[in-house]
Amino acid sequence: MEQFVCHLKKYRQLAGLTQEELAVLVGVRRETIIRLEAAKYNPSLKLAIDISRAVRKPIEVIFQFES
Repeated sequence: MEQFVCHLKKYRQLAGLTQEELAVLVGVRRETIIRLEAAKYNPSLKLAIDISRAVRKPIEVIFQFES
């Protein structure tokens, strides 16, 4: 079974953003960012695109599925 892996924390920090700042930029609560970074939440396509644009990295680098 494939496992959801999220590298958001790394790329958010490289972009110089706090969890709260990223949440505001993409229109979600900070708790959503926390759950994403813990790989406990799969984002919608729109949210994944918004996050990708905010941290300036491709979606497939931030969000991955590994076997």
